[in-house]
Amino acid sequence: MSFLLCLAVLASPAPAQDRARIEGQFRTWLEQSVWPRAQAEGVTRRTFEAAFANVRLNWDLPDLVPPGQEVSPRDGQHQAEFRSPAAYFGRRSVDDATTVGRQMAARHAATLTAVERATGVPGRVILAIWGRESGYGRVDIPHDAFEVLGTKGFMSTRAEYFTDELIAALEIAEAGQWPPGSLRSSWAGALGQPQFMPSSVLGYAADGDGDGRADIWNSEADTIASIGNYLARHGWQPGRDWGFEVTVPPDVSCTREGPDQGRRIAEWEALGIARVGSRPFPEAERQAEGFLLMPAGRNGPAFIVTPNFYVLKDYNTSDLYALFVGHVGDRIEYGVGDFAAPWRDVGDLTRPQIASMQRALEALGHDVGGADGLPGYKTRRSIGRWQEANGQTATCFPEQGLVAALAP
Repeated sequence: MSFLLCLAVLASPAPAQDRARIEGQFRTWLEQSVWPRAQAEGVTRRTFEAAFANVRLNWDLPDLVPPGQEVSPRDGQHQAEFRSPAAYFGRRSVDDATTVGRQMAARHAATLTAVERATGVPGRVILAIWGRESGYGRVDIPHDAFEVLGTKGFMSTRAEYFTDELIAALEIAEAGQWPPGSLRSSWAGALGQPQFMPSSVLGYAADGDGDGRADIWNSEADTIASIGNYLARHGWQPGRDWGFEVTVPPDVSCTREGPDQGRRIAEWEALGIARVGSRPFPEAERQAEGFLLMPAGRNGPAFIVTPNFYVLKDYNTSDLYALFVGHVGDRIEYGVGDFAAPWRDVGDLTRPQIASMQRALEALGHDVGGADGLPGYKTRRSIGRWQEANGQTATCFPEQGLVAALAP
């Protein structure tokens, strides 16, 4: 699956004359650091050598820090989370995921029913994840997994994490699930139709077609079962939805957002928060805990989400990812339309600008969840609290004017 976003950096590219030297350091690292760990996990020398026979460092991958190079912020990096979030919900991506998802729902009705019965995870949610991750298995997965994981384990901003995943990929190859030379991954090292990281393949891949194997590369039934198993094992609450679009009155502050400020949905109703379309919340949900989510602050749709929303975030840590999955799932099964509230333009801030704003808020005593350049809920509500403390209307989202206002 897509791994959590980390602070992207750019190191000065290694000069061509240095690359041969660094390549040699890479081979030494494989022998002295990776092989002993792999051997301790039962990986044979034959599998190890097959995995790295044709592997070289991939200098085109993001977030690389060559040995001896300094890390510096990447100027001008943009993400959907801090540009207009509308970009994440592009017409084509939503419609394609919905249309093909309905076809898959009909094709795999029996498997989806069986997996939902076993895990409690609705089929529509499984389908939406499958569609987002690999286009229902139709998206090309272009990279050699050992090249990606080896490169990132040797010289990335999260080297320890990727080294652990490299060892897991070697265990997959040793088990004979996929020949080492043809194990393909995303640029982040994610595998198969569900885009599991290798450790998740080992921990959560499931047999959905009854052949005794868990093949997330070729079996659609196994892909469905594996996604359901992953969500169930991460705490999906059967019988609960993921969330509901709502309207938030002006007198309810956007600073109430966050999974640490939950209350019964009936209590949110008492504050004036209502489900869009004049529809009531399901009675069982009214008595359960919900959380305010405003991913664009006052500049876009608002939601009351359930704990299951945060289970979706265990699959991918982006609020917009989890929202996309929940929304597309609802479109597949219930035929719902677009969100009632529009996504408004929120400017075009870069990640270093967001990080600078976060550091300024931290200096004022706010908990922004880390100055990583990603405007998560802690950053959003810290902005709102600063705005309210300074006599402004809280918008709870990074804006160009705030960069200057918070500059030291």
